[in-house]
Amino acid sequence: MQGPTVTLLGFNQPELPAAPAYGRASIGDVFSSAAAALGVAAFENVLRLPAAPRICVVLVDGLGKALLKQRSGHAPFLRGVQAQDSSGEHTRTLHAAFPSTTATSLTSLGTGTVPGRHGMVGYDVLDPRQDKVVNLLGQWDPGVDPLRWQPFPTVFEQIAGEVPCTTVSLPHFASSPMTRAALRGSRFIGASNVHSRVEEAAAALAATPKALVYLYWSELDKAGHAHGTDSAQWEHQLEELDAGMKRLAATVPADTLILLTADHGMVDVPRSARIDFSVIPELVDGVRHTAGEPRMVHLYLEPDATADFRDQLMAAWVEHFGKKAWVVSREQAIAAGYFGAVDDSVAARIGDVLILARESIAFYDLRRVRAQAMDVVGQHGSITKSEREVPLLRIPVTAKTAKTGKGKRR
Repeated sequence: MQGPTVTLLGFNQPELPAAPAYGRASIGDVFSSAAAALGVAAFENVLRLPAAPRICVVLVDGLGKALLKQRSGHAPFLRGVQAQDSSGEHTRTLHAAFPSTTATSLTSLGTGTVPGRHGMVGYDVLDPRQDKVVNLLGQWDPGVDPLRWQPFPTVFEQIAGEVPCTTVSLPHFASSPMTRAALRGSRFIGASNVHSRVEEAAAALAATPKALVYLYWSELDKAGHAHGTDSAQWEHQLEELDAGMKRLAATVPADTLILLTADHGMVDVPRSARIDFSVIPELVDGVRHTAGEPRMVHLYLEPDATADFRDQLMAAWVEHFGKKAWVVSREQAIAAGYFGAVDDSVAARIGDVLILARESIAFYDLRRVRAQAMDVVGQHGSITKSEREVPLLRIPVTAKTAKTGKGKRR
């Protein structure tokens, strides 16, 4: 799963980690491999999933592989799945897309393409056409058309003629710009709580002899952001997930393949390590825009900035934070393969300089975000192992007989 590494400019920085395993073992390979396992000839099963007539992909927002291993005492069912899931050839560890954030990984999941092509290269990024920073998750700018920003067809759209596709998620995501950009093309079923979502997913799987169902699980990520992964609230949500997956396995048709994965991991950042870099002049002088996650910051320079100026800015960041972060130019990140192949139309959305957190630290620009943003405990976005490695669990179905029929009437 290792790709090329790149030695950073001579600032005595740690070696940059290898790029995500796009096309081999990444979140972007899940739906395309599932389509192949469902018998759609146009797709390749790079994850070596077993063939099945029905597949349910459960995406647990924020469930890093390291966290699942560390806190497995609160997930006895999933712990048992991990222990049993040793046969077969399918991949068991995936890489999140880069940056390791929901907007980026979900779009790679939905389209099967890399960030450098689908263009969702951060939580918020520069829109060069408007010369402004736009949010790509929940607060889309009215000047950004989701279908123009992300024009590639989704896997749902490509297989709709052969396999019925259903998304089960929170109701307010039904027609959101993020859904239209990343996950368009399926029948959408909204359900506010996890119990209803499990029930609706099972019904959708039972409704047709062939099906691809996507079940989104948001609660763990929310608990991590608000309270941290070392909190009782996070543990409770992991227990809820464990119970939900046990219930799903007992209620879906017996010929269903259930896959559990995640969009990114998470690390807790102490209050003392949440830094407002906007008050340090040498870190922001000549920077026209800042964007991204606190653990993966995009710095966009003024149009007339020279390469020498960029290097001076990078040196200033290294001087201030040393080995707490990797300081990378756009060209270095592209050369390292972090975004995969990068289209010309997408390159300008990537910062001239990227700040990737290496230790438990987060960077804020309080000139453009509210001070309350610094209350977030669990964070992600960077390329560390804890943030980028996510599980791919094959959950065995425990239903006694295959359930068939039309499912729940809607």
